[in-house]
Amino acid sequence: MLTLPVYDTQGKETGTFQVDENMLGGKVRRRLMHDAVVMYQANQRVGSACTKTRSEIAGSTKKPYRQKGTGNARAGSRKSPIWRGGGVAFGPRPRNYHYSMPQKARKAALKSAILAKILDNETILIEQIQIQEPKTKRIAEILDNLKIDRTCLLAIEQHDGNLWKSARNIAGLSTKAAADINAYDVLKPQRLLITKAALESLIRSFAGTNGAES
Repeated sequence: MLTLPVYDTQGKETGTFQVDENMLGGKVRRRLMHDAVVMYQANQRVGSACTKTRSEIAGSTKKPYRQKGTGNARAGSRKSPIWRGGGVAFGPRPRNYHYSMPQKARKAALKSAILAKILDNETILIEQIQIQEPKTKRIAEILDNLKIDRTCLLAIEQHDGNLWKSARNIAGLSTKAAADINAYDVLKPQRLLITKAALESLIRSFAGTNGAES
């Protein structure tokens, strides 16, 4: 069992919370996490890079000079890739980089990411965060009380409009509901700030699922 201290918004420890390692896969599967991160980054690519081939270049198709007697190499078109202003040989074309891992593998990668953050002491568990109105200063004070001065993912149980609006202007801080986070979201920032309710929600979602082996 892993024991995590629970803090309030003032940065004071209010108790502890125990997490069963087996609910998080039992071990960190680094290869699986790597595969998940590569997949998420690939799916973010637009794939719109495009170059023109010799058939798409605007210009005359006239032979630049006669075949023989000039001392130059034979040339049939000014659109050739070896000519300045010509087409591009084997250049990039629009393509779709999207691919998907099995659902069990994605969930196992998320388990490993959370377990890795806990084992590396990069997880801060907070009792709850309640914001009555959008106020960035309030979130900044909470981060300061918890001594978080690096990139951070704030994971909450459910989407909270006031909380999201309060956190969106803080550089390096992203906010997501527990049901929406993935391995890439957890691993990218240096800290994981998660509410107790969000962690319990994740553990419940992991219950009864079998992690994929790496």
